[in-house]
Amino acid sequence: MIETNTPLPSGRVRVGVLGAAGYTGGELIRLLLNHPEAEIVFANSESNAGNLVSDVHEGLIGETDLRFTSELPFDQVDVVFFCFGHGKSEQFLNEHEIPANVKIIDMAQDFRIKGNHDFVYGLPEIHKAETTKALHVANPGCFATCIQLGLLPAAKMGLINDDVAVNGITGSTGAGQKPGATTHFSWRNNNMSTYKLFTHQHLHEICQSLNEVKPAGTPHITSPIAPSPSGEPVGGCSIDFIPYRGDFARGIFVTEVIKTDKPLEDIVAFYKDFYKDAAFTHYSDKALDLKQVVNTNKCLVHCDKFGNKLVITSIIDNLLKGAVGQAVQNMNIMFGIDEKAGLNLKASAF
Repeated sequence: MIETNTPLPSGRVRVGVLGAAGYTGGELIRLLLNHPEAEIVFANSESNAGNLVSDVHEGLIGETDLRFTSELPFDQVDVVFFCFGHGKSEQFLNEHEIPANVKIIDMAQDFRIKGNHDFVYGLPEIHKAETTKALHVANPGCFATCIQLGLLPAAKMGLINDDVAVNGITGSTGAGQKPGATTHFSWRNNNMSTYKLFTHQHLHEICQSLNEVKPAGTPHITSPIAPSPSGEPVGGCSIDFIPYRGDFARGIFVTEVIKTDKPLEDIVAFYKDFYKDAAFTHYSDKALDLKQVVNTNKCLVHCDKFGNKLVITSIIDNLLKGAVGQAVQNMNIMFGIDEKAGLNLKASAF
């Protein structure tokens, strides 16, 4: 039997980071180093074992003498973050035994869809109560977070009765740290392109959440092409999502178009009420620009109306609210810490 962990006398949350050498691992370490109630016990990376973390994540030079390790001392931590690529988290859990009382926050997509597991889908704006009691949390995807936070109030109002046109552009860090044909500077600079049209993997988790909140009797919301992993058929209203690669490093800018005759003032009032208690998601009366959220854990949302077309804009930082910022937010909720702890960050507008 694996020995369970004993909290530190200081009461700080003891953290292990797996997959610590990538973009998300580096951003997570940056946040945790400055978190008032957390302490990094280990940062695991097989390929960088023994190297200084700051030799890989050079923005941390002078901030830590932490070294990567190949060891997995789960008995010394309260929570582990999985910063793995998609598909690797489930494999890791099948191959390793983690003490039953060690919490897990997974940033891959392996457990986001409801199924034969106990992971809570960690979108705090709708699942905060469940996250408070959760042992395991599946952190939402970056595009999924931004699109859902734009559409959830509209779905709750019963406004999604037809297909929704969604366009979203993301920074190059969304592709991860491993170089690829579409991530080289010479290709990405002064360029843009589409990818995964109508088939993006985040569509299933988006539809799952929208169907949770929509009123009974309104159409089922689905991915336009691929059936859900949970077996739900294609049909009803679809989220017609076209993703774009942008020529900037970080951030996601999304527009969503819904047909509705509901007056704009009623919609705006509902959006403001829906997010009135949210720690990081805010409705803005003004049109948005991406730099308002880059380097923060915020999501900003804005609505406009043109005839019967409701245009919703939502923006996030893909590495923070779209990944590790939201993961730390979930950690705070799971351990009863101030939800904003370690996440009071300044937008890099200038």
